[in-house]
Amino acid sequence: MEPSPEQSPHHAYPDHWEADVVLRDGGTARIRPITTDDAERLVSFYEQVSDESKYYRFFAPYPRLSDRDVHRFTHHDYVDRVGLAVTIGGEFIGTVRYDRINDQGRPASAPADEAEVAFLVQDAHQGRGVASALLEHIAAVARERGIRRFAAEVLPANNKMIKVFRDAGYTQRRSFEDGSVHLTLDLEPTEKSLAVQRGREQRAEARSVQRLLAPGSVAVIGTGRTPGGVGRTVLRNLLAAGFTGRTYAVNRAFDEGLATLDGVPAHRSLGEIDEQVDLAVIAVPAHRVPEAVADCGEHGVQGLVVLSAGYAERGSAGRELQRELVRQARSYGMRIIGPNAFGIINTAESVRLNASLAPESPARGRIGLFTQSGAIGIALLSGLHRRGAGLSSFISAGNRADVSGNDFLQYSFEDQDTDVALLYLESLGNPRKFTRLARRTAAVKPVVVVKGARHSGTNPPGHAVPVSRIPDATVSALMRQAGVIRVDTVTEMVDAGLLLAGQPLPAGPRVAILGNSESLGLLTYDACLAEGLRPRPPIDLTTAASPQDFRDALAEALADGTCDAVIVTAIPWVGENGEAETGDGEVLAAALHGAAAKSPAKPVAVVHVEIGGLAEALAAASSTAAPRTRPTTLAAQPSGPPAATAPTENAPQEAAAAEKADRTERPPGRIPAYPAAERAVRALAEAVKYAQWRRQAATPGKVPEFLDETTDEPGAAALIDTLLGATPDPRGRPLTHDEARELLGRYGIPVRPTLPAPDPETAVAAAARLGYPVALKTTAPHLRHRADLGGVRLDLADEDALRRAYGEFTELLGKPAELLPVVQSMAPRGVDTVVRASIDAAAGAILSFGLAGAPSELLGDTAHRLVPATDRDAAELIRSIKAAPVLFGWRGSAPVDTPALEELLLRLSRLVDDHPEVVSVALEPVVVAPQGLTVLGASVRLAPPPPRGDLGPRRLPNY
Repeated sequence: MEPSPEQSPHHAYPDHWEADVVLRDGGTARIRPITTDDAERLVSFYEQVSDESKYYRFFAPYPRLSDRDVHRFTHHDYVDRVGLAVTIGGEFIGTVRYDRINDQGRPASAPADEAEVAFLVQDAHQGRGVASALLEHIAAVARERGIRRFAAEVLPANNKMIKVFRDAGYTQRRSFEDGSVHLTLDLEPTEKSLAVQRGREQRAEARSVQRLLAPGSVAVIGTGRTPGGVGRTVLRNLLAAGFTGRTYAVNRAFDEGLATLDGVPAHRSLGEIDEQVDLAVIAVPAHRVPEAVADCGEHGVQGLVVLSAGYAERGSAGRELQRELVRQARSYGMRIIGPNAFGIINTAESVRLNASLAPESPARGRIGLFTQSGAIGIALLSGLHRRGAGLSSFISAGNRADVSGNDFLQYSFEDQDTDVALLYLESLGNPRKFTRLARRTAAVKPVVVVKGARHSGTNPPGHAVPVSRIPDATVSALMRQAGVIRVDTVTEMVDAGLLLAGQPLPAGPRVAILGNSESLGLLTYDACLAEGLRPRPPIDLTTAASPQDFRDALAEALADGTCDAVIVTAIPWVGENGEAETGDGEVLAAALHGAAAKSPAKPVAVVHVEIGGLAEALAAASSTAAPRTRPTTLAAQPSGPPAATAPTENAPQEAAAAEKADRTERPPGRIPAYPAAERAVRALAEAVKYAQWRRQAATPGKVPEFLDETTDEPGAAALIDTLLGATPDPRGRPLTHDEARELLGRYGIPVRPTLPAPDPETAVAAAARLGYPVALKTTAPHLRHRADLGGVRLDLADEDALRRAYGEFTELLGKPAELLPVVQSMAPRGVDTVVRASIDAAAGAILSFGLAGAPSELLGDTAHRLVPATDRDAAELIRSIKAAPVLFGWRGSAPVDTPALEELLLRLSRLVDDHPEVVSVALEPVVVAPQGLTVLGASVRLAPPPPRGDLGPRRLPNY
């Protein structure tokens, strides 16, 4: 909302303070600055507040606002006096304001850093978390304007307001003065305040999805009068699934005399329905959607599923229509799935909702599925149905203008009916938030992701979200760090999901293989080795094996303490007449089920070839039973493949939940079957890596403090301020060699000095100053770090060698003015590595490591972790590259000083985490010797820090 011309001209309207938020009950509201145009809204709002709430606000009876009050509460300078309002449908439901004060409590201006704050929330909306959301936003505004503390006077009987302040997590002081409670809040965010904010965000967003998936009533707007069409199809699917709530057909074109359609009440508008509708499925042409949304908003609908197409997938005009759709829906407090959505499904027995275009509702199961593509959604539903798997919930979000994969993770974390979350994503609207939510969810249940549009460099049509510039390999590494199981195809996602939903997690990588085909067993053995598992020699039961033989062999393998999982291979067995028989798949399935049910809980997977009915029979067992306790499944085992990275951020209660989850697994009834050994083994390998991550999640790594004389955070901050200047260039600036050395030195990262050598005499003088032996290097961009092109000459032991190298240098490569040569003292021999840190606007700060030269530049053998890195992250970062053996004594060479390398990684992580103005650092090469390391080159770039939306108050994305 723009201010009127009467608004103070010297302080522009701060539109970046506007935000859509999700309230405690899952509804949405808008927070925005109050302007001079809001006088009537303010008066109307105040008239709807109870006398008791007015008394709590003004400490006296205050039935109405005077003209002077209205003027004071609507005229702000947005610096010393600020007011924010929460609106739904354009009307106020809550307000907050602060006034800057001095030490005597009188009105003041900067540099005074304290403000008096007061709230007022309409009684009908109290208990929805309105005041808590307002406090987050007004605190962020105050910090932006240089205010560090809030003061508030609260009546002792106003327990709700006292609780808002108490529960916010800020450092606070409380006293009782003159009959009121005096509260002072320090506004600097704390670990507790951030945890409180994220906890509220999680519960609110989970509730907003739950309201969509479990409505008490559904209206299909745009239901056709004749069979066929999108709306009529959704209505038919709702009825076929046995939806437990009330269903209504709505179409403004219905005849006035039409009372029912397909057995449900038919209406021309929502206003004709006697009750408030919870969910509306909109299936009308795009140009009629605004009318339908307005009808929904005015009649209290809680959420929308918009199936209509014609939005951002059609270009710029459609994108603007999509933005307006979101703005309109949120103004009424509604969330949207879509537009261009396929629909939603909830198989819970108490709901049985199929508000989608899927002709058949899937069976009830333990898998939650989110997809951004209708076509992929159809394929996944079909594939899961074919393999006998059930779902707990399904969301196909289309253009995902509002409800996203992040919201689905919030819901899945709490949903007791979901054991595994599967997501097909084509864009990550907020990668920082995604990794944070995925890490927390993965600590208690598996999260399997397929990322589409990996290499296009742009977002798919219709996805109006920030574009991340980090390579897909980096995205994959960051997902792994968060515990996400990243797979390449939807087939692999289904394969992994079936195993994780139906089987316990493996305790380690040791695999027993048994079956009636030696060849199929060998293929499985080879696939296990290729995936980093540790298979035992296959047990060949021969083609004459009976189902009882399979049962006995499986029971024996499961009882063996030296194996962690079993893969059963089966082909049609040979009957007594010597002919191959397809056999009775149900008999073999029963035998395998029987063995698994009476044995220690370990994962079992079946690879079969042409055995009729086996897959269906294996999948027939219900996976909806309650989990059973299994105390020893995730106990520590001998080392296997390199462990996945543990999470860097886990609240204590989440770690406890992960530890408890480690001891409980799903019933063994549903055994997944695969038509190829490679698919079964790949799914099992993902489960092994995830189980390793889960074990580590309960005891995450630590971020060392480095509280020694080599770390000077205040000095680094002062240096950065000086280097950026009073008016920094938004594009930033690279640091000179000496500037970079000084900044890195503040964090205990010494860089070996270099001296310029524009001519042979200067080079000789520089070498004498540094001491022989020396290296002569060019700093020209096209030859930098290119010893293979002659750009580096090493081990120059004396003046003659240096002069000779200098002459060859200039003769072969060019003039000194082009080469920009430098002289540097030699470092101890070791392994050349490269360490980098950079800030991606979408994903945040990223720490990278690899070997210098071809391994990282040509082969892409680089590992990545999010900042801040823990001690465990640093250790695993250097061990996760393919060339890691070079660091640990490969082919008889001396192992290098990896603890020193880990410390360097942690110091660089700390630097970029403490100072977001450091937007990129490259240390190349870092020569790691058997004792110590040497940083030979460093490039640093500073820039004004990008905004950190993940640290600010809760808000929905603006598209």
